[in-house]
Amino acid sequence: MRVRLLAGVLTIALALTACSGSSDNAGGPGGGAGTVRLAINPWIGYEASAAVVEYLLVHELGYKVQRVEAVEADSWKGFENGKVDAILENWAHPELKKEYIDEKKVALTAGEDGNKGVIGWYVPEWMVKQYPDITDYHKLADYKSLFQTAASGDMGQFLAGDKSYVTNDAALIKNLDLPFKVVYAGSEDALIKAAQEATKNKTPLLMYFYEPQWLFNQLKLVKINLPPYAIGCDADPNKVKCDYPPYLLDKIVSKKFAAEGGKAYELIKNFVWTNDDQNSVAYDMAVGKLSAQAAAQKWVEQNKIVWQDWIPAA
Repeated sequence: MRVRLLAGVLTIALALTACSGSSDNAGGPGGGAGTVRLAINPWIGYEASAAVVEYLLVHELGYKVQRVEAVEADSWKGFENGKVDAILENWAHPELKKEYIDEKKVALTAGEDGNKGVIGWYVPEWMVKQYPDITDYHKLADYKSLFQTAASGDMGQFLAGDKSYVTNDAALIKNLDLPFKVVYAGSEDALIKAAQEATKNKTPLLMYFYEPQWLFNQLKLVKINLPPYAIGCDADPNKVKCDYPPYLLDKIVSKKFAAEGGKAYELIKNFVWTNDDQNSVAYDMAVGKLSAQAAAQKWVEQNKIVWQDWIPAA
């Protein structure tokens, strides 16, 4: 993705009640429920997923939840040092799976979360209507002057997110011989604001973006047709000349949590929803200005038919 912000150190934010220094995952209502340490990666779709899982852990199973805010790579470090029990939305990361699952053996996958991830290059819909061939990457060079900004100089601007996001964009621009310069917006919020302003004011914009994302409920962005993805075409990140792969997003948990997490682990393993589910919660947070907890509660109250199967049997 989802992509993401807060580069640097692992920051611990207690969402409910602080836990002791020891690992305490097992338990349930009335039986001394434990604390679940959920990684919180910095994009709103992830936060929507975490809010719903947290709400159910607390209100249906009686757990406490500790939110561990970190960029993606730092979240995986938490499996080794005991600070993270679960990542709810992992965007592939074969290099991290190799390190923490295969080699260090401190983590494992808990199955797909149901979200289907798409990463790519996008322009506002109005540009496609005005320049019908602009979605063909071969033609992007012809429109370089449209995308020039003070930040890009005599090149066209390609707007990326945060520098911590794992992307192929600089390599793609170089290897496809495109006259563009990567300029960093700095965050997901900044990317969203740029898309909104480009749509409203009809200003040219070529940007990195992704789905699932609530913004697609509000406006239309059109994906650029890069050379199609084929297995292995992105094996060397310096030589990549193809589009991003489709992502079936999955959940990663610590091995210890899988063994000792009890009903909390079972709920996370069972957690599977859709892009539309995630977007509806994220939209309520971003546009409806609901707190994450209020947006999660709203979704839970309206979608029992979805989440009741996630709850472990008594």
